[in-house]
Amino acid sequence: MSVITDIAEAVKDALNGGTFSEAFEADRHYQPFFELKEMKALHVTVVPKGVAVVSGTRGKNQHDYEIDVAVQKKLDAADNAEIDPLMMLVDELADFFRFKRLEGYPLAAWVKTENAPVYAREHLEQMRQFTSVLTLTFRVVR
Repeated sequence: MSVITDIAEAVKDALNGGTFSEAFEADRHYQPFFELKEMKALHVTVVPKGVAVVSGTRGKNQHDYEIDVAVQKKLDAADNAEIDPLMMLVDELADFFRFKRLEGYPLAAWVKTENAPVYAREHLEQMRQFTSVLTLTFRVVR
């Protein structure tokens, strides 16, 4: 597999080995498209997103790999009682990777996490579906 695929797989495995406030089984996909009826269950999806390479020192380059982690669920009422626990899960997932190396790919060190916007407003309005995407950046020097 490619390095970004290996890192995405290590992120998925780390999530599946973690303990969080909501139960889920993370999956890795290239195209995370689901039917709305499938979204009644909580989906946590890991997707390779991008790579940025800059020159490093003494013949080595710095590779920053971006991995998206999507949290999605179809809601009944789309109210605070349903959304607050999902927002808490997103916070837990973001905190889970801070200042860590991936056990499944120890050369990759966490650099940053982005979550903007914190949820997709149009998904709530049009489909009553919660969608939040974290972009995790891991650095590998090689």
